[in-house]
Parts: sequence; C-alpha cells; structure tokens
Amino acid sequence: MAHTYSHLYGLPTTGLRFFTVYGPWGRPDMALFLFTKAMLAGKPIQLFNNGKMMRDFTYVDDIIESLIRVLDKPAVADASFNPTEPDPATSWAPYRVFNIGNSNPTELMDYINAIESAIGATAIKEYLPMQPGDVPSTASDTTALEAWIGFKPNTPVKEGVARFVAWYRDFYSV
Repeated sequence: MAHTYSHLYGLPTTGLRFFTVYGPWGRPDMALFLFTKAMLAGKPIQLFNNGKMMRDFTYVDDIIESLIRVLDKPAVADASFNPTEPDPATSWAPYRVFNIGNSNPTELMDYINAIESAIGATAIKEYLPMQPGDVPSTASDTTALEAWIGFKPNTPVKEGVARFVAWYRDFYSV
C-alpha cells in the first residue's frame, strides 16, 4: 500500500524492519524483561529450541538514532530502478525499505551470559523444544540503511543489556 501511494501520488514512504529490539521501556513480554524478572526473583527462565537460538539484538537507542536520521532524509525515486529486473527495496516511486538491526547475530546463551553478568547471578535454565512458528535465527543486512543515513546500529549486546538491567532495577526498585 505504501509503495502504491508513493507511485500514484509521489508521497515519499519508507518501510522499516526492526530486528529484536531491546532496552528500557520495551515490551514486558519480551525475553529480556522475562529473563531479568525471573533471574532477580531466583526463578527459572525458559529457553526454547534448547537454548540454540540466535537473534540480531538491536538496542533501542540505535533504533531511535536510525529513525531520526531516516525522518530527516525522505525517500526519493531511484533513477537506476529497472522494472524488468526489479529490486523490491527500491522503485521509480519515492519509496525505500530498510533493515534496522545490529548486523551481529548473537547466540541466546551469550545474551543470557550478559544478563547474568549485569545482575551478578546465574540463571536457572529450563530447556524446552522449539515453539511452533518461531525461527532459530535472525540476521539483518543494514548496508542500504548505512549508505542512506550514514549510521550503523552498533551497541554491543553486553553494554545494552547492562544499561537495561540498571534501568530495570531502578524503575522496579529491585
């Protein structure tokens, strides 16, 4: 729909794909909230696919920086667009699609190690099979985003998790 409006009315539109966003003020049903809450309470955490997951964890500050830069640079038509060999990320309309991710897939166990380090406690782990509909791994290619806005999300997981745990402890007084 966004591409159609761009094409028909010259309305610049930009689609963004976020990769496993984490950080303060995030969704409380996401892994970092669930793991942190359980670990601080001495309760087990559930690790699906027996903990053999990889995610392209992206710290919220990197998402915000990317959003601000994208807002300041609206999409334009791509003069090199070839309709006989189309690239779905570009168009003759003022339209773009970008991945916003850290481009550094991290094993779930490394993510948990970062939480354990920030909390100062070892997680009680409950290993479970893969959930229906889940994927074992995610990874972003942010080459187009970097070229467009001159920024690459790059907060290391250990640093982002430590910031989150400090915020969590302060916000929830634990």
